[in-house]
Amino acid sequence: MTSTTLPAAVAERVPTGLLVDGTWRPASSGATFAVTDPATTDTILEVADAGPDDALAALDSADRSWAEWRAVAPRERSELLRAVYEALVARTDDVAALVTAEGGKPLAESRAEVAYAADYVRWYAEQAVRISGLTRKAPSGANHQLVLRRPVGPALLITPWNFPIAMITRKVAPALAAGCPVVIKPAQLTPLTTSFFAEIVRAELEARGLPTGVINVVPSSSARALTEPLLADPRLRKLSFTGSTEVGRTLLAGAAQRVLRTSMELGGNAPFLVFDDADVAAAVEGAVTAKMRNSGQTCVAANRFLVQQGVAEEFTAALTEAFDRLVVGHGAHEGTTVGPLIEKAAVDRVEEVVTAAVDGGAHVRTGGSRPDDLPLGGHFYSPTVLSGVSPDDRVVTEEVFGPVASVLTFGDEAEAVELANGTDFGLVAYAFTRDVGRVMRLAEQVEAGMLGVNRGLVSDASAPFGGVKQSGLGREGGEAGIEEYLESTYVSL
Repeated sequence: MTSTTLPAAVAERVPTGLLVDGTWRPASSGATFAVTDPATTDTILEVADAGPDDALAALDSADRSWAEWRAVAPRERSELLRAVYEALVARTDDVAALVTAEGGKPLAESRAEVAYAADYVRWYAEQAVRISGLTRKAPSGANHQLVLRRPVGPALLITPWNFPIAMITRKVAPALAAGCPVVIKPAQLTPLTTSFFAEIVRAELEARGLPTGVINVVPSSSARALTEPLLADPRLRKLSFTGSTEVGRTLLAGAAQRVLRTSMELGGNAPFLVFDDADVAAAVEGAVTAKMRNSGQTCVAANRFLVQQGVAEEFTAALTEAFDRLVVGHGAHEGTTVGPLIEKAAVDRVEEVVTAAVDGGAHVRTGGSRPDDLPLGGHFYSPTVLSGVSPDDRVVTEEVFGPVASVLTFGDEAEAVELANGTDFGLVAYAFTRDVGRVMRLAEQVEAGMLGVNRGLVSDASAPFGGVKQSGLGREGGEAGIEEYLESTYVSL
């Protein structure tokens, strides 16, 4: 059965093969796998299923194009990316329809993601001509020092399913701006958006007479079958991965064999701090934003709501009312504000950790179950608020990746910081307070790579995105993002 979620006019323009050396082609084995709509479980399209030989062919293409691509003038790379930006913006509705069909998020969120993704392309179009080096006389006066910047080389980009257009532009744009060709392994659950974007880039490269082999796409049902031979190949110079910490550890171990340059954007367990002096209404609005984007399936989703005792009940009651107003349904349907989870296993896990918390004494303020009034047959879970949660509950200690807000209370600022830091992760934290001094103390004491103050959204193409501890290595976005694809050469003259 084929889904009617994706408009036929869009489906007809989505490449379903592998992109290798500028050509879309079948997998060498002829195998395919199905991409399904998580709201209905219907099949959207069948996609070519790459194997090890296909992965190495893609790396061949990237390696062959590297010399020519790194010699392309920065201005020309910049103008290419600007054209890609304009083409992506012009196709916003088509890309948003793809994001909703294969990922499930409401169309309004999908359109916002396309705008966010396009910002990365525009930003790195601008950064392509701003790659700076250094020249100075040595302190001894005996010589001059030159530091030149050059592209690292062919890069393997592994992207997650939850932001299928933003995560790919966040990696591809700085890589191409720096002069690095790429091999992209998109998430098995959401490869269609990546292929649609890659065709935009390929077409713009071809129109300018530039090497189309600098962008290659190899969707696969077996990530390991592709990553193992690629990580072992000396032609690969860079690995950028966004996904779970567990998978990141495995990839780091593989990359260590060749001392491969790596960037890792891994899991999170974000604390959301609400102090007694906070604007509670603003905190609730920020909480909904920080928790419920993509039904809570984001690495920067607030996972632990730490609320000072003086406003705990006021905040929890208001958050419950806000969750009650959310509308669960198919992302393509008008009025839907919460879509499905990505697969059945995700719903099962959310149900499991919520049940364990309730069994341990937590109170369900709203939700706490799968909705029973949706005829779609997809992977849904009701927006849920829990109070009276223990700090040791799995719903607190683990990244839930679902529409569940767990509220805990604290007494003073020191306890808040201790609770916030009581995790192996440190991607992002949120804090609502009117005390400027406290803001600066939190910025210094909370162990996170990013801090949102009086707002529930921190992501910005022009700012460095990344975490500390087991949330990853390196940064994406901002000036730092292009640094991940450059290396320094020191010349003593």
